[in-house]
Amino acid sequence: MTLIQKVEEAINNIRPYLEADGGDVKVLDINEDNIVKIELLGACGSCPMSTMTLKAGVEEAVKKAVPEINGVEAINITKPGDPQAKLPDTMI
Repeated sequence: MTLIQKVEEAINNIRPYLEADGGDVKVLDINEDNIVKIELLGACGSCPMSTMTLKAGVEEAVKKAVPEINGVEAINITKPGDPQAKLPDTMI
């Protein structure tokens, strides 16, 4: 099993939780430093909690399942205070 397959498998384990709030993630790349680049999709892409979802959810799950991974970075993380940010309907 390749490194990217292991990462995908780890994300598949938490995907139902992301989907429950209308979101998802897409693995884009793993660089030479074993940093996974992801894209936040759906509600995750505009949620003000996306930083917490990324660090406490996705990164934690990936690093626990695939110890070779050194971190996870989103290419489209929502900045705190972003006026376009909105909570998923399930969190309102």
